[in-house]
Amino acid sequence: MTNTIENTTATIDILHIGGPTVRFRYGNLTWLTDPTFDAPGDYPGPITLHKLTGPAIGVDQVGAVDAVLLSHDQHADNLDNSGREFLSTVERVLSTPDAAARMEGVTGLANWESVRIGDVTVTGVPALHGPEGAEALSGVVTGFILQGAGLPTVYVSGDNASVDLVQRIADRIGRIDVAILFVGAANVDRFGDSDVTLNGRSAVRAAAALGDAVIVPVHGEGWGHFSESLDYLARNFEYAGRAAQLRIPTPGETLTLAAR
Repeated sequence: MTNTIENTTATIDILHIGGPTVRFRYGNLTWLTDPTFDAPGDYPGPITLHKLTGPAIGVDQVGAVDAVLLSHDQHADNLDNSGREFLSTVERVLSTPDAAARMEGVTGLANWESVRIGDVTVTGVPALHGPEGAEALSGVVTGFILQGAGLPTVYVSGDNASVDLVQRIADRIGRIDVAILFVGAANVDRFGDSDVTLNGRSAVRAAAALGDAVIVPVHGEGWGHFSESLDYLARNFEYAGRAAQLRIPTPGETLTLAAR
């Protein structure tokens, strides 16, 4: 089944596999965000994470991937055991400089640093995994901007909770056509009531900062530490008069988007 936005030009086919893991075609290349392919289970650590649902498709069904956009490597809900194994099959993996120091074969992008893969320019952009100063506990994370001649501009937020950073990115980049936002109000009680990803209210403010960009929310289900549902997110967009801007993907089904 395919859902399509009409009256558009260049298109992007997005397949939400689960959690933060999205496969999409862009610039004649196949991209994958934050690989997570494990079955449900627990991940012990300083804070134990609980995976509740598995991927919509197995890792053996993903097919060839040209590049992985890895927002960070230090949390199992963004890179689990099967995801780490998967990285060895991909020629290009882009992430944070910290991840590049920890993992072989990873290219680290500082904020606003760009690399070119095929006809696509990928730029690392700021992200903050919690409130101000969260890096000391959450570690460094990154988002990504993808651009190419004749292609819509795509923003992948990574695990970012800061609307101010979204505004800064929009101000610097200009028009953003499609934004894949990591949502869910993730909260492991590390920072009290401060969420470590966008929640329903802050996601609406991020959407406003992004103008008329199509908003594709992911990483809002499948783990025990998400404190808000996608239904709650959708209601917030409706109440704010932004329902038409939101496209919630169904895991396992292709969503076809394009610039408007």
